[in-house]
Amino acid sequence: MNKKRREFIQKTAIIATSTAFTPNIILSATKAKKEKLGVALVGLGYYSSQLLAPALKLTKNCELTGIVTGSPEKIPIWQEKYNIKDKNVYNYQNLEEIGNNPDIDVIYVVLPPSMHAEYSIRAANTGKHVWCEKPMAMSVDECEAMIKACKDNKVKLAIGYRCQHDPNIQAYMKVANKLPFGNTKMISSAAGYFDGRTDHWKQNKKLGGGAMGDMGVYALQGARLATGEEPISVLAKSSTTRPNIYHEVEETMMFQLEFPSGALAACHTSFGIRMNYLQVNYEKGWVKMEPHWAYSGNNGSMSDGTIINYPLENQQAKQMDEDADSILNNKPMIVPGEEGLRDIRVVEAVYRSASRNCIVRI
Repeated sequence: MNKKRREFIQKTAIIATSTAFTPNIILSATKAKKEKLGVALVGLGYYSSQLLAPALKLTKNCELTGIVTGSPEKIPIWQEKYNIKDKNVYNYQNLEEIGNNPDIDVIYVVLPPSMHAEYSIRAANTGKHVWCEKPMAMSVDECEAMIKACKDNKVKLAIGYRCQHDPNIQAYMKVANKLPFGNTKMISSAAGYFDGRTDHWKQNKKLGGGAMGDMGVYALQGARLATGEEPISVLAKSSTTRPNIYHEVEETMMFQLEFPSGALAACHTSFGIRMNYLQVNYEKGWVKMEPHWAYSGNNGSMSDGTIINYPLENQQAKQMDEDADSILNNKPMIVPGEEGLRDIRVVEAVYRSASRNCIVRI
């Protein structure tokens, strides 16, 4: 009886041990930590082809390993240029299959704003981390759905606000935290360029066009980051000088913001006017930035003689490297989905104010 009992206990222990260390658990415990994350770009338009893909060649923590496109003619060009394997090429219909591909860790959504929520949620449901270009989405509801999808799938979400990774922008953000010149009184922030195109998504309302969502978030971020506060009200006015082109969306938007501290901001954005500056006036000094949102060369000065001119090789490379580092080391994202949501909450209020011609509380 004792012998049989001992044999039963031994067999039970072996079964329990083998159950505890199934192949998946053993693989998870012994799997080497990745040094670089594989990134798949969704959408191969200008920003992906001219800026993100070249920047990924400069990154240390991530690399371009996959593409998602609806244009078959682009595939051989990208494969030859970036050595992308056949098995890492997807279209918009089979994106979900990325979930089974160990070569890809991050899905970067680089599509018109109207598609951001749909494809970010689909990306999150694959179990891969999600990066999404700005503006985050078309509405607060869409932003919240994106955040929830990523949380439900236990993946990280970052919004492509490259400027917040720029040390020159971070320099004036520190002023908002330390207040060396006293409280913020007035901000003037502008972001615009002349767009001569007539059939781009930026002129299409259904695709998320309009100056406010695209360039206006730079002017808005200038005010938000300079104060370190969220605005409580807005008064906005939209206009156009080319109604034959900008008949669905605004060409120019001007909006005034009020903050809890009493600080005020005058913000301007446009597809018809070139402007790129930020000026912040404090109780006892000022900060000026010009350019303020450029891909390179953002610089400025402070009233105490401080010069803001930090060298930066590539803004997009730094953005993606830092976002990849947050994933690799399980750190908070510099620009999480909640940051994109804060902007869209204000963007919605700007449009309400412009349509009603009155002050809107946020």
